[in-house]
Amino acid sequence: MSKSGIIVIKIGTSTLTLDNKLDLQNLQRIVKEIALSKKKAIIVTSGAIVTGAQKLGLASKPKTIPEKQAAAAIGQSVLMRQYEKAFEKFGITTAQVLLTRDALTDKERYRNVRNTLTTLLNEGVVPIVNENDTVSTEEIKVGDNDTLSALVSELISADILVLLTDVDGFYIKDKKVDVIKKITKEIRFAAGHSLTEIGTGGMITKINAAQICMSSGISVFIANGRERGAINSIISGKKIGTKFCPKKYR
Repeated sequence: MSKSGIIVIKIGTSTLTLDNKLDLQNLQRIVKEIALSKKKAIIVTSGAIVTGAQKLGLASKPKTIPEKQAAAAIGQSVLMRQYEKAFEKFGITTAQVLLTRDALTDKERYRNVRNTLTTLLNEGVVPIVNENDTVSTEEIKVGDNDTLSALVSELISADILVLLTDVDGFYIKDKKVDVIKKITKEIRFAAGHSLTEIGTGGMITKINAAQICMSSGISVFIANGRERGAINSIISGKKIGTKFCPKKYR
């Protein structure tokens, strides 16, 4: 494994929200785990649209693109405020980083993003990354935060990507798989028929994210975002969730 000391943690909508409301208690618990880990950490956060819809008093999740983008704009500011308050308790500063696909595909912008993230991490800051839903269109959006987290992990040469979701790992026929060394057709089929997440992703996007990272020598873990100590267990090498082993380090 590389020794950048960087861990990327993608927190899914189902982990950050409960009954279509922001779950502050779980957010604060995850922040505490990250803060106490003493690792250089980047968070890729979901939940902006649901949080914004709650703030607007909407009974259901927005359906049209303008409604989603408006909710995302409101929800993102609420999320950032809560992350900032939670990390401040540990003397840690946060920084908002909103990305679109072109920032990860254009060479100059790619370098700029990498340099910015590297500088923030070296200063002890925790970057909070999300797709810029307010301005993203089909042409420039990444599409889901699983893919975004994988691209960020690749960009920053992270050691580990943790995908926190609402299940204990990856399942095939109701049986959890502890370690995956190669993504097969069977795995993709199982992922396509799984039920998880209330955001834009699902298990198939997590498999796609794992594929990106495995090809770049980055370990990926799918773990339950409501399990206490999950992040610490992953960092310390304990058996938890499903681990995807990178090609270079099998």
